[in-house]
Amino acid sequence: MKALTYSEHGSPSVLTFTDVADPAFGKGDALIRVRATGVNRVDVAQRNGWFTLPNFSLPNIPGMDVAGEIVALGEEAAQIANSRGLAIAIGDRVVVDPSMSEVPTSSSLHGNGDLYGNLDVIGATVAGGYAELCVAPASHIHLIPEAMSFAHAAAFPTAWMTAHHALFDVGNLRAGETLLVHAGASGVSLAAIQLARAAGVNVYATASSEGKCQRAVQAGATAAVTNRTTDIAQWSKEQTNGRGVDMVFDHVGAALWTPSMFALAPRGRLINCGNTSGDEATIPSLGFMFHMGIQILGSDPYRYEEFAEVWQKYCSQDFDSSIDTTYQLQDGAEAHRRLESNDIAGKFILIP
Repeated sequence: MKALTYSEHGSPSVLTFTDVADPAFGKGDALIRVRATGVNRVDVAQRNGWFTLPNFSLPNIPGMDVAGEIVALGEEAAQIANSRGLAIAIGDRVVVDPSMSEVPTSSSLHGNGDLYGNLDVIGATVAGGYAELCVAPASHIHLIPEAMSFAHAAAFPTAWMTAHHALFDVGNLRAGETLLVHAGASGVSLAAIQLARAAGVNVYATASSEGKCQRAVQAGATAAVTNRTTDIAQWSKEQTNGRGVDMVFDHVGAALWTPSMFALAPRGRLINCGNTSGDEATIPSLGFMFHMGIQILGSDPYRYEEFAEVWQKYCSQDFDSSIDTTYQLQDGAEAHRRLESNDIAGKFILIP
């Protein structure tokens, strides 16, 4: 099969479009012909060698967001899927849950399912969607509705699961509350904006440019402001009649940590699920934190059972998949270059 892979860390130039062996699959697996795959920041980070997940190894085939067609099934795959409420057959259009927790023993991907330790992730630690074929446990595939495109499906797994878990399972976001979303034109933030609005939440956003602010408003934010020159804490209070927001959704990290805390209302929650601007942050005022009852919550990996629930929500509502550009797989290096330079609003999708 053809794949976009790399055997050493470095710039996008290390990505090579080449022939590799077709993947072997186990009794409990499905072999999927990839029709679309998403590009994520972890793809760029691991390619550069900035950080790697436990169990990462070279050579690496990225691609955590996989949508395609089943072309082969292990002898126990249909039974495994059926035991979890899903009837599958060769030719079915499916999307893949990339988090390898609760993988059955008959899958070739069984063995590293510890959410807080060695957790394999398709496209991060095991071969992913930057290829014509990809293996997934039968327990981790979900049917794509007939009317949905492969690209729309591939935009879902990483961004929408990350956003939903952080907002609702970790942050307990509720209807009528107010939410501030940073990096408002990123894939995960556009997902967060739409999910929050659908839940009856009033959403505000920040972004690095006026154009990206406009994209956040198009997705459903009530208002958005550039975070390069604006006093975000003051702006947030102005939007909420001096109260501050109930929650901040943050994956930027260090660069916006202080204004994020001071933007919060009493008993507000700062939910963090990323560190793109740096891994170290300082609490600006312990006094403010304890006096105002501020909560700082890290968003851990989502649970296996969450994926099906959120996927059904994505399928049943008129969400925008927020695709910026679609590339052919062999042109994936250009998608990496643009993502690395923040020249993106939404998701990049690769088509094998």
